[in-house]
Amino acid sequence: MRAVPHLMSLADLTAPQILRIINHGHYLKQVSLPWLAPQSSSKKNARLRMPSQSLFNKSIALLFSKRSTRTRVSAETAAVLLGGRALFLGRDDIQLGVNESPRDTARVIGGMCQGIFARVGAHEEIEELARHSPVPVLNALSSLWHPTQTLADVLTLHEHAHLFDTSLQIPPPANKPLPPLRPLTVAYIGDSTNVLHDMLVTYPRLGHKMRVASPPKPAYQCPKPVWDRVTQLGCDKDVWWGSDPKEAVKGADVVVTDTWISMGQEAEKVQRLQDFAGYQVTEALCRDANPDWKFLHCLPRKQEEVDDEVFYGPRSLVFPESDNRKWTIMAAFDLLFGKWDLSGEKTLKIKE
Repeated sequence: MRAVPHLMSLADLTAPQILRIINHGHYLKQVSLPWLAPQSSSKKNARLRMPSQSLFNKSIALLFSKRSTRTRVSAETAAVLLGGRALFLGRDDIQLGVNESPRDTARVIGGMCQGIFARVGAHEEIEELARHSPVPVLNALSSLWHPTQTLADVLTLHEHAHLFDTSLQIPPPANKPLPPLRPLTVAYIGDSTNVLHDMLVTYPRLGHKMRVASPPKPAYQCPKPVWDRVTQLGCDKDVWWGSDPKEAVKGADVVVTDTWISMGQEAEKVQRLQDFAGYQVTEALCRDANPDWKFLHCLPRKQEEVDDEVFYGPRSLVFPESDNRKWTIMAAFDLLFGKWDLSGEKTLKIKE
């Protein structure tokens, strides 16, 4: 019997497999956008290509125990484009955590839906869902990992590769593969969040270096289970970690930050704001970064994390990054839920 594939973190994939999802997201984006444009009577409409319909007549459960804007909207609209539908199941909608265990919930939902996209609290929750689900489970966010965010970030950087290498075409042709991305230095300023964790196991394997600055308190350091994966994959050799944000951004091509106060940490707000004093991303802070450095943020953003000049200025790629949540989630849905083929093995067998 075929093993059910799941995706908990990008650490579970090889670098070529990650790039395959990125390129597939780019392809789906180019194929889908004409269908989303205002209708016209032009003959060009007759030449439109349909995106993959791998979710035709299929349903994907969005099992969300946390609030969401980008992840929810991306998932619901992506499922429609793939020919399926997404069922939003919030924590107040179903019995999970009230009268039913994760094990039973996974089996029940998996018996009616063809995939589970789960946004949970503790990472152990999604691991238990995956252990007992008869259909693929994709991590929409957990305490340790946020794979779909990093997928969107990498796609955004590839689409803007010409900003880092002036020899590349601007923008990349819609019918061509994504341009290669020269080795970058990516600086992350802030808390050791799930967003950072998937960055740590991804960027070094794609040929990039990471520089991280977080307050020296233990609460802001990388959790052991995550750092163990970083070292197992050999990514630690290309990661510099310190507490000085100005040192971290030296020579950076890309500067990234995330929330300092995650959902569930509201009671720690006063202390956290004190601990992160001096960590706001500004032009002054990034004086020693690459002169053409760009900025990413997973959103939602608060002004203490990055000032308006950077966030709304020409360095910012945050809204193309937000848009790309849809296309990379669509790619993951197609390959994982629709085709059970994240690894590419099925595609290779067909070609052979």
